[in-house]
Amino acid sequence: MNPAPRPTRRTVLLAAGATSAAALLPSPPAQAAPGAAAPLQPYASYWYPDSLPDGSPGPGITWRSLASWRPATDPDLAFNASSVPLAPRFTPAPANPTARAGQARVQALVSFGPTAGNPSQGSATADYYALTHWAYIDELVFWGGSAGEGLILAPNAPIVDAAHRHGVPVLGNVFLPPTAYGGQLRWTRDLVRKDAAGHYPLAAQLVAVASAYGFDGWFLNAETGGGDSALGADMLGFVRELRALAAAHGQRVTWYDAMTVDGTVDWQNALTSRNQAFFQAADDMFVNFGWSTAGLASSARTAERLGRSRYALWAGVDVEANGWNTPVNWDAVVPRDADHVASVGFYRPEWTRTHLPGDRRGPDDFHAADDRFWTGRSLDPTRPDADDPWRAPAVSVADRSTVTSVPFASVFNTGHGLRWYEDGAVVSATPWNHLGLQDRLPSRRWAVHTPGRRPAVSFDFTDAWRGGSSVLVDSEGGELDEPVVVELYATRLPRTVNTFVEVTHRVEAGEVTVELGVATAEPGTPGTPPPYTYLPVSGVNGGSRDRVVNGWRTVTVPLTGVAGATVRALGVRLTATGGGPVRWRLGGLAVRTHRETPAAPAGLRVTAAAGDELRLAWNRPLRGVRQYTVHRVLPDGTRRFLGATGQYAFHVAGQRPEQGERAARFEVRAVGELYTSSAPATLTHPW
Repeated sequence: MNPAPRPTRRTVLLAAGATSAAALLPSPPAQAAPGAAAPLQPYASYWYPDSLPDGSPGPGITWRSLASWRPATDPDLAFNASSVPLAPRFTPAPANPTARAGQARVQALVSFGPTAGNPSQGSATADYYALTHWAYIDELVFWGGSAGEGLILAPNAPIVDAAHRHGVPVLGNVFLPPTAYGGQLRWTRDLVRKDAAGHYPLAAQLVAVASAYGFDGWFLNAETGGGDSALGADMLGFVRELRALAAAHGQRVTWYDAMTVDGTVDWQNALTSRNQAFFQAADDMFVNFGWSTAGLASSARTAERLGRSRYALWAGVDVEANGWNTPVNWDAVVPRDADHVASVGFYRPEWTRTHLPGDRRGPDDFHAADDRFWTGRSLDPTRPDADDPWRAPAVSVADRSTVTSVPFASVFNTGHGLRWYEDGAVVSATPWNHLGLQDRLPSRRWAVHTPGRRPAVSFDFTDAWRGGSSVLVDSEGGELDEPVVVELYATRLPRTVNTFVEVTHRVEAGEVTVELGVATAEPGTPGTPPPYTYLPVSGVNGGSRDRVVNGWRTVTVPLTGVAGATVRALGVRLTATGGGPVRWRLGGLAVRTHRETPAAPAGLRVTAAAGDELRLAWNRPLRGVRQYTVHRVLPDGTRRFLGATGQYAFHVAGQRPEQGERAARFEVRAVGELYTSSAPATLTHPW
């Protein structure tokens, strides 16, 4: 990205620490410790196109050549490959009158972790950018790369799984840095080198990586200066071939406005004759941050004259330093009273985490900030604040949903937490993050309808039914003086006479009647609640289908009293029946016809062992598995929770023998879409 007038970019460059995935300064050469064994911890993959830097990599960095990569010899592929296909999604009636469908889209360039040393399957901290507002995003770029580590990044599996579950394609990043920050023109030439037949071998390699890892294409960011028209022609041929190969595999290519057709780097901040050929060769283009009102309007007209959509242009908005305080000429991109001019490309929206002080980076503070960024100051997409200078995506862009098939279940797991819960009990007190364990989450956060006092609604991490979080409705010391409707999911779920909804909830303060809202039609106007039919949850069925575990009540609600073949929305209505504050917690929601339990994992085995580390693997299932849980069984028969993953491999570290124990025993269970667990697959490993 063009650093010239933008101090935020310079801040990142000067920091250049191992904690930044976009650190561009080369790391100083360093030798690995003599005799040090390679750790078994898997990390996200990164490469140079072919030739490596001079010297030696710094500590914790592995230099790799993409030209030499082969899936059969990739030791971490099983840990890095996505297990969730890209879900189709639909657009319900917009949440407010200014949110448009079919116009501007949103792209996010996000640094989730460092280029080197970014764990493949999460880590033991809740301090993580747990992105949840997927409903407004159309393309996610796994941002990163540096001259001293690697230039081509494959996104790790948890991020791809979470994005795919919400219908969002994920792109890997090809970053050829400016020469001022370690970029070498030979790496650009390596990337676009042709073989004897005139083809581009690394174009095929990029497509093969995305296919093997299960992500959706590449973001091309060529910023190394010093090129000429011959290099520009080679790059254009490379992009054309890459897009053709990618399209055949359902992948896409986004071009960044930096290199021009003459091979030089000159940010155009618009669609011009100097980058138009690259735009036509790619699926879309990220327009550099210096765009103007006239330049974007001209770019939109040019795109349409070329037979392309104006919304294939992402107008770059740099929020890395100031987040929602960033001044943006929104009317030049997404005017309120006219067709949108272009799409929006957010650079580094993880500001919602990084701007928080170190002692305030808990999940609660992070999600409060993230909701403010994506929803707006009102914190309710159905009633945006017209005076808010930050035009949040929810104000302009219609949300989307992927909840289209039965069974469907959510325990409102955001992909990180302070503890891990099973059936309302803490089974691990260790903080954690693993975005691939994230549920499909409510898209409109938080759409609340009441003629009275509005309660606070949030994800909460102090208690959960399963995973690490639940939904908390809190009257914050006041009374719920009128019924409150909280929208949960826009859906397209087929309904039969055998369709049930299970609600797992708990009343923590006050007295409240709970009803399930089920709508089989769209709301009449944007911003109004769906036309729910309300079904009782509190005390339903006289307790015959009502069970209580660890203070959580699960109620099964039949949909026999609802007319219509398709459920189009689900929500809850809370009515206080006594005075005083109300705190109500929603831990789980499931829609099903019957209950299925997956088969136990097959082929459980140890694939590598070193010291206190193991790599476990098992066979890919045929169907019906959402994730896996891994436990160690101690000599006294108790089970110790080690973690969960969506992949078919798991890294275990820090294991020690118990008193008199000669072999460790491990159990792996498959968890189905309704959170039913299989019988365990067991394995013993001698100490």
